[in-house]
Amino acid sequence: MPTMKAARIDRFGPIGHIALREIERPAPGPGEVLVRVHASGVGPWDAWIRTGQSTRVPAESLPVTLGSDLSGVVEAIGPGVVSVAVGDEVFGVTNPWFNGANAEFALAQASMIARKPARLGHVAAASMPVIAVTAWQVLAEYGGLEAGQRVLVLGAAGNVGAYAVQLARSLGATVVALTRPHESQRVRDLGAAEAIGPEDLEAESALADIVIDTVGEALQQRALAALRPGAILVSAVSPPDAALAAARHARAVFFIVEVTTERLTRIADMAERGELVPNVGIVLPLGEIHRAHEMLDGLRERPTGKIVLSG
Repeated sequence: MPTMKAARIDRFGPIGHIALREIERPAPGPGEVLVRVHASGVGPWDAWIRTGQSTRVPAESLPVTLGSDLSGVVEAIGPGVVSVAVGDEVFGVTNPWFNGANAEFALAQASMIARKPARLGHVAAASMPVIAVTAWQVLAEYGGLEAGQRVLVLGAAGNVGAYAVQLARSLGATVVALTRPHESQRVRDLGAAEAIGPEDLEAESALADIVIDTVGEALQQRALAALRPGAILVSAVSPPDAALAAARHARAVFFIVEVTTERLTRIADMAERGELVPNVGIVLPLGEIHRAHEMLDGLRERPTGKIVLSG
């Protein structure tokens, strides 16, 4: 049987439990495609899976290959797949369990991939799926953004926040970005009308129609306590205090991202038109996945932007 290299864990725990192994190349089942991976992403959820903190991967499913975001070329298709064909360039996510992408080949559910934007290389495309779809859902689906509204983005220079700024501006909103001083120009370049610091949070939250929370904890609580009547805070980080929001005649919701072909296609179309600019922080070979996880765990300095594994 043909084989492939894959970054695997046999048990939950520290970074040293990740091993690059030669394993059997899988065959796609119904509704699946086999992708020859050109690039795959590394995100916080990978560290949660590695350490056993994610409900997506229970202990009984081990051993497992890490990684969810990917970009590559369709190598084979399973029964019932008609949306893509062998040879198509695609990007997206492997499966609802967010595993299997940090490998030379990966199985992906056809309903969670889409055709790669032609203007983007595989590294840029692999950096987008989870975080760009999160930003889309937080604004358009849960926030109900309408043109002309005022949007406050907490953590605007982060991975999800940067897409939220771009998407909100593209959808006709006035964007206020909460970020650190040295990132102010960057968020303005992405489309923010204003860049503020934490000291201005309450004043801006009281003016916003929608508050996008990509930070959680104290900033989320402060923004909630200052919401104006009729506003909404949407978090992709942690469940906000809905009762506190209701006391101000506002709303607060939390959601978990759901990556689908339809949402990815929308993201791809915007990227093709130049309305979304990916932000790749660092590109590492698959064999340096330990280094990538050291960045996730704060053991190495992590550049702004997405960590991507290539090759």
